[in-house]
Amino acid sequence: MSETPQPVVKHMEAIEYEPLEAAEGVSKGVLIGPDEDAPNFAIRRFVIDAGGSVPKHTNEVEQEQYVLEGEYVVGIDETEYTVSSGDSLFIPAGTVHWYRNENETAGAFLCAVPNGDDEIQLTE
Repeated sequence: MSETPQPVVKHMEAIEYEPLEAAEGVSKGVLIGPDEDAPNFAIRRFVIDAGGSVPKHTNEVEQEQYVLEGEYVVGIDETEYTVSSGDSLFIPAGTVHWYRNENETAGAFLCAVPNGDDEIQLTE
């Protein structure tokens, strides 16, 4: 990372999406992060395909999320929430959470996280 971060404009065709290893039908693209010399936060975009899911897990860092499109279920601790476009979520570090898209269309959300170790621990 350079000493003084420089502004970055990253066009959507430059975003590379990769499937999540522990998930089914879910991919992640890093919009802005350490590779762009962002010193504090990363913004990621997740796509949950129809029928896609992420098992129960925890993250080492907090997450702020904004639902871009679709509708899907997010489990946080022992409660399940149906979220859709325009909804926002805060998931504190270490909180058990999971995702399930029971619909026929994909869902997508932005996720902002602090830079650093974001180790994921599966809990099932």
